[in-house]
Amino acid sequence: MKNLIIIGARGFGREVYDLAKQCSGYNTEYIIKGFLDDKSDALDGFENYPEIISSVEEYKIEENDVFVCALGSIKWKIYYTELILSNGAKFMNLIHPSTILNTNAVVGVGLIVFMNSNISNDCIIGDFVTIQGYVGLGHDTRIDKWSHLSAYSFTGGFVVLEEKVLLNTRATILPHVTVRKGATVGASSLVIKNVKEGTTVFGIPAKILNF
Repeated sequence: MKNLIIIGARGFGREVYDLAKQCSGYNTEYIIKGFLDDKSDALDGFENYPEIISSVEEYKIEENDVFVCALGSIKWKIYYTELILSNGAKFMNLIHPSTILNTNAVVGVGLIVFMNSNISNDCIIGDFVTIQGYVGLGHDTRIDKWSHLSAYSFTGGFVVLEEKVLLNTRATILPHVTVRKGATVGASSLVIKNVKEGTTVFGIPAKILNF
């Protein structure tokens, strides 16, 4: 039996805790050991959650430990995942049973997928990708490492999301569009052409935002 440890005990961590309880391996392949968070009082006032064991920096990995990273910020997800990987940590996937993986869909490790998402035919999803609820991925979509897709976002066929891409709630990417590394797509935006690396786009159609 594996001992699942959730990195992050804030709001998203609490959501991932329930996701872990809803996945098919719960209590048969793994139990939930607790959280890692440097804010030791993050769960004060909240009931029915396991304990915060320690910070990531102080945790000593034990036999049968496996991890998921429940941090909504891509920057901090990378930081804490790489930190504990350097100490020998192993990560597992949490994929809600209502999510559909269609023919030839390929997924990496450290994947988090919430309820009622559709990963269509021949999609490729890299390591440490987060997919929230009700996301639709068209056929042959490629999502690279560290990316985060918020609820109700959608990609058409042959879309490419490079590393560290953030799609906010209800973002829509039309077929054959590429969103380059580190780009952000704003909530409810419609992307009709390629998005440049490191930019933020918003609107219908989506245009670059300058701050």
